[in-house]
Amino acid sequence: MTSRCPCTSGLPLEACCGPVLAEHGAATTAEQLMRSRFTAFAVGDAAHLLRTWHPSTRPSTLELDDETRWLRLDVERTEPALVEFIAYYRRPEGRGRQHEVSRFVHEDERWFYLDGVSV
Repeated sequence: MTSRCPCTSGLPLEACCGPVLAEHGAATTAEQLMRSRFTAFAVGDAAHLLRTWHPSTRPSTLELDDETRWLRLDVERTEPALVEFIAYYRRPEGRGRQHEVSRFVHEDERWFYLDGVSV
């Protein structure tokens, strides 16, 4: 049975973020990287998050919150190196959302997450 990708693209995981989550997978656009990073949060793949974070802003470690369940990603706007999104989640105390404008950089034929600002 094929599961849908957590990024809510409507595609199967294997045809969407799965290849990008693979250790040597690379996103071809900033939006594709954003979607793969959301999926990494949803499936608990901290290694992918660190690997795709630009070295100039990347933390040395990353702890994911096991109590947060990421439910849906809505991409509101994309530009070549910018993605505005709303990510919906559920925690024990209730539902919430993260509205952010994220910046990306393309170096050495790879996209990296640079930083984000909450909206």
